[in-house]
Amino acid sequence: MILALRVFFVIVLVSMLAVTAWASGHCALWAIPREVAAHPWFIATLFDAYWGFLAFYCWVFYKETSLTARLCWLLGILLLGNIAMSIYALIQLFRAPLNARVEDVLLRRRAA
Repeated sequence: MILALRVFFVIVLVSMLAVTAWASGHCALWAIPREVAAHPWFIATLFDAYWGFLAFYCWVFYKETSLTARLCWLLGILLLGNIAMSIYALIQLFRAPLNARVEDVLLRRRAA
């Protein structure tokens, strides 16, 4: 399962970097036309995305015990979205051996 999750999050990261680079090559983020930025579905999609980012961050907040790490990951997730989320997931997944259980990745490590 750990290997499958690693592959999944690598695909997420690579595809998000590719689509972000592609979109950046076509127009700047701040050049979104007003009719797009004000469209109800654009706004609904942003709400959906950011609530998803914050839901994922709840796990990050639980896993990280340092205030600095918590704040840095919050900022990264809010600014980079799924790019930061996939990086965080990959860090956690590569810290675990391939034969680890999913709960070994999801749960906070106990102090030795």
